[in-house]
Parts: sequence; structure tokens; C-alpha cells
Amino acid sequence: MSVLELCDPEAAAVSVEASVADAIRTMLDRHVGAVGVVDGEGRVAGIFTERDVLRKMALQRHDPETTPVREMMTTPVEMATLATGPGEALATMVERHFRHLPIVDNNGKLLGMLSIRNLLQSRIDELTQQLDSLEQYVSNDGPGG
Repeated sequence: MSVLELCDPEAAAVSVEASVADAIRTMLDRHVGAVGVVDGEGRVAGIFTERDVLRKMALQRHDPETTPVREMMTTPVEMATLATGPGEALATMVERHFRHLPIVDNNGKLLGMLSIRNLLQSRIDELTQQLDSLEQYVSNDGPGG
């Protein structure tokens, strides 16, 4: 399975010219904890997360309406490609304490935003299916079998 298949259908993103308020509104509207910050070509320039709001905005007295997201985004950004497997993405996210990982093409264009929630839900679904198969196997084993 491709990591892109695990992402929401449309990547949450804002322009590098957007304000922090625009980024926060996008996160709230899309019910996500991060947005990709993209340039005019759709390439990832940074990522803006709930942690950026807490660490860089909350106590700094910046006005989110007038503060450019490019000043508060996290950069450089760790990214995955279509060649990245779900296991590799999960290992990177756990090891680096990331909750979001942008998926990009070979030119750095944002294709999707992978969340740890997406990966964990996929793994839960796999394990549930395996458990159901094992339960079916055990319950069908009759006498002499």
C-alpha cells in the first residue's frame, strides 16, 4: 500500500504568503493538526503545526492575522515520497517525534499529508482483519480436523 493512499483525499496546505491566522483556520476547517506551506509551484517550503502555534505563537504576542506563516513554519521539513513504505514512514515519525509527514513527488510538490493517526488506523484495520481470519479459522475447525 502506498503512503499516499493513507492520506486524506486532499492535502491541507496554505501558501507561503498566507498569515498564521489563515493557516490556523485551514487546520480548524479541515480538522487536522498541520498544514503544508507551499510555494507558487506547490512545492513544500515548510510545515506549520499545532506545536508551532504553541511554541512560536502563544506566548510571543504575535498577531496571527498579520504574522506571515513563513516566519513561524518549521523548516527544513522531513518528507516522504511515493517510494516510502508505511512501515518506513511510521518508523521515521516515531523516531523523530513527528505527527505529520508531507508526501511529495520528485520535484518536492505536495501530494498529501500523512498523519500518525492515518498510519495507526491502517495498522489497526490490518490487525482486526487478521484477528477475524484467525477466529474464523478456529471456529471452523471441527472434529478430526
